[in-house]
Amino acid sequence: MPVPSKERVFELLSDLVHRQGYDLEGVSVTQAGKHSVVRVVVDSDAGLELDAVAELSRVVSEVFDAAPEFGEAPYTLEVTSPGIDRPLTEPRHWRRARGRKVLVELSDEKVLGRVGALGDGVVELVVPGKGGPAVREIVLGDVAKAVVQVEFSPPNARELELAGGVADGRVVPTEVDAAEIDDDTDHDEDDGTDEPGANETDEEFQVEG
Repeated sequence: MPVPSKERVFELLSDLVHRQGYDLEGVSVTQAGKHSVVRVVVDSDAGLELDAVAELSRVVSEVFDAAPEFGEAPYTLEVTSPGIDRPLTEPRHWRRARGRKVLVELSDEKVLGRVGALGDGVVELVVPGKGGPAVREIVLGDVAKAVVQVEFSPPNARELELAGGVADGRVVPTEVDAAEIDDDTDHDEDDGTDEPGANETDEEFQVEG
């Protein structure tokens, strides 16, 4: 019997993750023969620490073990934070992305800028200009798509100042972006050596279920 659909997994975990102080940002269920990989993406204003990953993995595993829909189906559990190049679709995403560079698609143009202060239905973007970086206000309702960009060097100091710095609990974007992308790619690859029922999280933390 395969594991439940991602919709059912989301239903099982939504309130639970919220009670733990996090937002459930996404769920994916990938079938690989009789084995499944269940990936749970969570985040908070303070980010996601390794200790939190371990605790969330334990709690989520208990919920899955108690859910009759899972039965004896073997699965791997991954609990992780959103990737570097995540899309910004909710106001909280913009708030947490302050200080990050983002590509914003509007109806008639694309704007590359650094996320600044979030207001009521609007966000400030620090964009390049002839006289140096300047602040431009973007209406969230006009945004068709917005994706955080990978950065390979420290941000311009003036841009970061105008943006109001990096959001609390987040690190200044540097070369670590590339390392995190490589790490995330590694976790997406399943070498088929997991034992049935074994649960593992992203961030190189494993929990036996």
